[in-house]
Amino acid sequence: MGKALIIGAGGVASVAIHKCVQNSEVFEEICIASRTKSKCDELKAKLDGGKTKITTAQVDANNVDELIALIEEVKPDIVMNLALPYQDLTIMDACLATKTHYMDTANYEPEDTAKFEYKWQWDYRERFEKAGITALLGSGFDPGVTGVFSAYALKHHFDEIEYIDILDCNGGDHGYPFATNFNPEINIREVSANGRYWENGEWVETEPMEIKRVYNFPEVGEKDMYLLYHEELESLAVNMPGLKRIRFFMTFGESYLTHLRALENVGMTSIEPIEFEGQQIIPLQFLKAVLPDPATLGPRTVGKTNIGCIFRGKKDGIDKTYYVYNVCDHQACYTEVGSQAVSYTTGVPAMIGAAMILTGKWNKPGVYNIEEFNPDPFMEELNKWGLPWVEDFNPVLVDDEPAKTKEVELVR
Repeated sequence: MGKALIIGAGGVASVAIHKCVQNSEVFEEICIASRTKSKCDELKAKLDGGKTKITTAQVDANNVDELIALIEEVKPDIVMNLALPYQDLTIMDACLATKTHYMDTANYEPEDTAKFEYKWQWDYRERFEKAGITALLGSGFDPGVTGVFSAYALKHHFDEIEYIDILDCNGGDHGYPFATNFNPEINIREVSANGRYWENGEWVETEPMEIKRVYNFPEVGEKDMYLLYHEELESLAVNMPGLKRIRFFMTFGESYLTHLRALENVGMTSIEPIEFEGQQIIPLQFLKAVLPDPATLGPRTVGKTNIGCIFRGKKDGIDKTYYVYNVCDHQACYTEVGSQAVSYTTGVPAMIGAAMILTGKWNKPGVYNIEEFNPDPFMEELNKWGLPWVEDFNPVLVDDEPAKTKEVELVR
């Protein structure tokens, strides 16, 4: 049915590629491209022999001319951007120049400042519309499935959604004192930034990890979770009519937080360049180099993830609550695709989002966040491709009290 150019060869890309090959009716051909071609070749060697034709290429995703040349050579129907978020705009530029559909899993952020905003990508709307091509933003899990869950809840269960709490729980244990489950640079920037949530039409800013709640997650158990800013809050605040508040919580264990505090206190999480032995280095990038590669965590990670959304609103004038979530088992993911659940929960929706565009189920020129499309076919595919969802119409709600915790002092 179609051909995809997949840029990236890390943990998430590996899962998405496995899933594209499983879904060979839609993905007849894929080209895997990365700065390090040997990684692409390894994936091809592992997955060759099925119905999907696989090729590989070397590309610098920071170089628009290289990207354009590769797209013109491969002639894909869609470019799946599974590289770093710093490279979103160069890949979008190349897609515009070649009139090729685009999708990614995370919004653009500049390398020199920890800013998570859609502004830069939303600025492409008119140009993509004029070119007659679709850009699908944030087709991972959060952002991604959380947006699809929100659109589905609004379509089927509410006339108006007033409150959304997104809860991201990783109950997995990899045995290391400190490691990150996805790209350390992105992960640590996200966690050490100020928290923010949207309430009554404005953003409320908090200190990093200032607001803590305890929640009993189905199939995982009771966990400490902390309010963070996460990019889907920005788009959902715009795209969910009648919304009064939206928050995002993520779980962290005490060992992770203790190590992060120490690393922040000594300056290792800084993105400001420093001089070391005559060279300019960025401490966070150096830290990334000495931490375990998230792609290697699969065989040693046990436990489950639980990611979902709790909605409160009205249906036919009556107050209603609704919780929809997915539980994913780290070891089951590793057995299937050689990766832990954090990469799995992002890689599967990346494949599904691309498939929505390739099959024409989602087809409107312009730049869109995932909740702006019909959620029903995506929800069906989640059940089919390994991320089944569960509904609860009487969930325990997250405490609304403004109680804050001062036990985690993160110094930036």
